[in-house]
Amino acid sequence: MTAAQTEPVPATRSQRRPELDAIRTLVVVGLVFFHAALVFDTRDDYYVKNGETTDVTMVFAGLGVVWAMPVLFLIAGLGSWHSLRRRGPGGFAGERLRRLGVPLLFATLTIIPVPVWLRLRTDPGYHESYLEFLPSFFDVHLDLADFPFIVQGEYFETGHLWFVVLLLAFSLLLAPLVRWVPRGHGRGAVDRLAAAAARQRGVVLLPAVLFALICAFVGMEEEYAGWSRWAYLLFFLSGLVLAADERFRVAMRRDAVPAAVVGLVFFLVGMPGFLIAGDDPFTDMTAVAMGARALFGAAGWCWLVAILGLADRRRAPQRDPAESRARRVYAYLAVAALPLYILHQPIVVAVAYGVVRWDAPILAKYAVIVVVSLALTVAAYDLLVRRTRVTRFLFGMRG
Repeated sequence: MTAAQTEPVPATRSQRRPELDAIRTLVVVGLVFFHAALVFDTRDDYYVKNGETTDVTMVFAGLGVVWAMPVLFLIAGLGSWHSLRRRGPGGFAGERLRRLGVPLLFATLTIIPVPVWLRLRTDPGYHESYLEFLPSFFDVHLDLADFPFIVQGEYFETGHLWFVVLLLAFSLLLAPLVRWVPRGHGRGAVDRLAAAAARQRGVVLLPAVLFALICAFVGMEEEYAGWSRWAYLLFFLSGLVLAADERFRVAMRRDAVPAAVVGLVFFLVGMPGFLIAGDDPFTDMTAVAMGARALFGAAGWCWLVAILGLADRRRAPQRDPAESRARRVYAYLAVAALPLYILHQPIVVAVAYGVVRWDAPILAKYAVIVVVSLALTVAAYDLLVRRTRVTRFLFGMRG
């Protein structure tokens, strides 16, 4: 590699990466499939459970858990770097409060209680209406020990919006940090890292060691899609670093295939450890549990490198009408990612609440829950969210 290829290559301000929108949309749509599967999972304590369950769902869920939510945090970090450059720390914090804080508050007041109430309704002895239940849900107190989930209560929860809570907290912590750090400070470290990644194969995979250590020694939080909140913070910060220099992007494209292979090996070796590690492999400090978690953490980073690298391929413009239709569907869904994320779980739980009572095979019930939930989620977004300025604002969309 020549010296010219290792010189600093700052990312451009206006460059749009449509593959990141596609990955984010894929994850959000995939969450409908994921949460519908938890209805039938033997181990997971989901809001609504089918009478017949299976362990098969755990294997397929693991394939998604290892990369899906981490990639959302990493993509958020990539976007935050560009937003900070455009808006500055104060503008960035204000934009995050509007785009994340407003929908978090609105959804918590309106739809987040629904799954909790439906869980209670599965008990034949529970007869409270939804309106009767709401005061119990909002009977809360502050508990700073569980930062950033400082609002606690017997029935209160943020539900699937834990992702929004963490992302908002990370963003608001980042804004003053950027203001306090002298301009240009740390640029040399990023330059050296980028130069090493561009010069030497495999350097871009080294952060896998950090994720392995976090998972092994800090543990994993099952209620937050299996990753520690501090691992998510590291994914978010990794996105900031990767966005700062184009050489990281080049290195990820180059190393994508070996990253996929290494990640697959780590995953296949580590997953059986979760099955034999004991009652709580997410937090137990036995050698087997820690080893399984370490391999899981390393696999997660490797797969993120592989996914981002393989998706980042320049393609010639297509003239096919089918390609044009696909682009329109993609453009429609790309701007809908956050509203679809907010809407999907209450709808999945509500649909599953009725379907689990049917006398039908698991596969048939699962298919119905997925199809109906997807249709209702998109319909709710299209009819109730995207058509007015007020609803777009409440769901974090641009006007």
